[in-house]
Amino acid sequence: MIAALAMLLAGPVTPVTYRLDDARPREGELPVEQDRPYRDGYGYEPGDGRRFSVALPEGNWRVTMALGERRAATTTVKAEARRLMLDRVTTRAGQRLKRSFVVNTRTAALAPPPANAPGGTMVRLKPREAGSTTWDDRLTLELLGDAAVGTVRIEPADVPTLYLVGDSTVTDQPSEPAASWGQMLPAFLDGQVAVANHAESGETLKSFLTELRLDKVLSTIGKGDWLLIQFGHNDQKAQWPQTYAEAATTYRAYLKAYIAEARRRGATPVLVTSPERRNFDAAGRIKPSLGDYPAAVRAVAAEEGVAVIDLNAASIAMYEALGPAISPQAFNDGGADRTHHNNYGAWLLARAVAEGIRTLPGMAGHVTAERFDPARPPLPVAVAIVPSAARSDVRPDGN
Repeated sequence: MIAALAMLLAGPVTPVTYRLDDARPREGELPVEQDRPYRDGYGYEPGDGRRFSVALPEGNWRVTMALGERRAATTTVKAEARRLMLDRVTTRAGQRLKRSFVVNTRTAALAPPPANAPGGTMVRLKPREAGSTTWDDRLTLELLGDAAVGTVRIEPADVPTLYLVGDSTVTDQPSEPAASWGQMLPAFLDGQVAVANHAESGETLKSFLTELRLDKVLSTIGKGDWLLIQFGHNDQKAQWPQTYAEAATTYRAYLKAYIAEARRRGATPVLVTSPERRNFDAAGRIKPSLGDYPAAVRAVAAEEGVAVIDLNAASIAMYEALGPAISPQAFNDGGADRTHHNNYGAWLLARAVAEGIRTLPGMAGHVTAERFDPARPPLPVAVAIVPSAARSDVRPDGN
């Protein structure tokens, strides 16, 4: 145990390899019993499902898994709050595969501001975020399917980071059946880039500032990183007077402020138009519900010389291609929810975003997904994301 604790304490510098199966551990491997509860910095979380956690400081961590070898299996791995990292990796009996990906971890802590300076020491989290794996002091891996994981090696990763800021259509939704595109995106990127999804349900450009969420992003973003910015669903709500931002004026001004803050730190900002809501007219065409906000995003992108990923146009093309009969299968709450998606819908949107990332300078090589045409989306039967254990009937904030 003393040796194990020494390895854990050296975690930020020294890689640690955990042996999760019942094979004899090799030299330097830390064996983990199947029923070992989380303690002393590693082990399995309580509750349903199989979730393995390791105590780590915030940052980017490379996870390398040895899969298969002892039995045939199909392994799905999600990290933190259901971020899809490995999607149904199949191994034959006797076959051993290695798969590597990067997980970003964080806490809600902020460095205290200087004496007499305004600011705060913590992100102002919502009640629903209490106890979330997104904001804790550990890296959590959810092993799904009949996962055959032999070893897990964890080490620091010095890679570019894609920071995501936005609302409920972007965030890592913590429970089935809701899902958002940000938590599906890692599965379409290689192991040489990290995704730090800071989006949260119900957020606007204004509230993201006042809750110190942007401060948290700016505390770690730097040269070589990217900031993907998608707001609009909640900014357009005049009935939310404290956070309403008019499309022609304040909404554009806030977008430009985010762009300037990213650039000041050497990062590259990218604007993303919001996905449309699923409202069809009698002719089977989507009725726009976002007013002038998508056009405002495109205009600011042109004025500021930044790239734009037009997820609004892509989502309309996907919904209309699927039609009023099939498109509800892409949405939360059995299709009763017309704004928030399920695993299938989030996967489709993430594919569209990944296609946009492919066009960014220096990013094409990081996109591992095949080419994607939003007007020709795969049907639900072709996208069988393994569900997580956590479930909730509560809809995400916002609409």
